[in-house]
Amino acid sequence: MVKSRVIDALVSYAKENDTEVRNATIGVYWTCVYSKYCGVSMTYHTSNSNMSVRGFGHLEERSVGELAEYLRSWNLLEASVGLAAVNSVIEPKGDAEINGLDIALKYSKGKKVVMVGRFPGFTRFKEVAKEVVVLELNPFLVDPANGILPSTAAESIIEDSQVVVITASTIINKSIDRLLELAKRANAYVILLGPSTPMLDLMFDFGVNLLAGVRINNPLSFMRKISQGCGMISPERMEGDVSFIVKVH
Repeated sequence: MVKSRVIDALVSYAKENDTEVRNATIGVYWTCVYSKYCGVSMTYHTSNSNMSVRGFGHLEERSVGELAEYLRSWNLLEASVGLAAVNSVIEPKGDAEINGLDIALKYSKGKKVVMVGRFPGFTRFKEVAKEVVVLELNPFLVDPANGILPSTAAESIIEDSQVVVITASTIINKSIDRLLELAKRANAYVILLGPSTPMLDLMFDFGVNLLAGVRINNPLSFMRKISQGCGMISPERMEGDVSFIVKVH
């Protein structure tokens, strides 16, 4: 059994707002569940071809609450579906339409910044921050000479950080609770960022200061692009199908 306060809260929210699933799409890079809204999450890959999503081919026959339970799974492909299901019942509202990375840059001036996940354009932070360290789960991206360390360095690296930018895919791999605990100990400003981000005020209860996610404007067009191998998500690349949104505590 997964012990996670964040996941428990998200699954409970989905069940309280349960509704039918209109579509479930698992693309190469992104997973979508379309119910009340269009929810998206990163597709967590597995090299094990014997590992499948439970009920594949029949996911639309399950409710959002049932699919949200997948978020507890250690089969991270299933957990991707679970987070997308949760996001599909969250009204995608923000305080502003802006790329969360641009706001993160503002908060990073002259400070020690820890980024959990190698975000596109992370090198821009080196131009404004006092120090930038990236914690990366993918061993092939680790490059200590350029400040990219393995994710296992979190215990010692976050302790004196001032800004912590966390990819929302850490909810899928179950590391989110510990990362938020470490950031809280450091009294760091925490930004949860990426298309997978649940734009819910309850995330502020766990120590997040700023939520930076997306709103899907044209679900059917968006899901078609996801199913056809869309990589990085941005309003420009998605032809207006998506908007960046942020919510500040």
